[in-house]
Amino acid sequence: MPLLRPVVPVAALIGLAGVALAAMAAHAAPASAAHGLDISRLLYTASAFCLVHAPVLLALVALSPRLRFAPVAAGLLVAGVLLFCGDLVMRARYGIALFPMAAPAGGFALMGGWLVLAIGGLFARSHAVNNPD
Repeated sequence: MPLLRPVVPVAALIGLAGVALAAMAAHAAPASAAHGLDISRLLYTASAFCLVHAPVLLALVALSPRLRFAPVAAGLLVAGVLLFCGDLVMRARYGIALFPMAAPAGGFALMGGWLVLAIGGLFARSHAVNNPD
């Protein structure tokens, strides 16, 4: 659990970002003439990814005494959300990528996090390990 302690505030901030991005998307013009991008669609997608992964991260913290590889899964999910959503927000706001291949890298990190979570679930501990905290 000590390794996962920072995940709770990070998950909360990701959830907050999801709500803020949804509000921004609701007030954005459907298409930007300046960038040729559908800004609201990019922001809604980033919002959805944040709002889906924030509770998953909290669940990882709660299940961590039984779940193997929880810190690895959490790290991949956080990195994936930051890269993927960060790239979408940069494209929506400035019309440029966060860096080349940021969104695909974030997507692969997210898929890796889900895969590690699945593997950790398959090999879950049968009882909670005593972690003095």
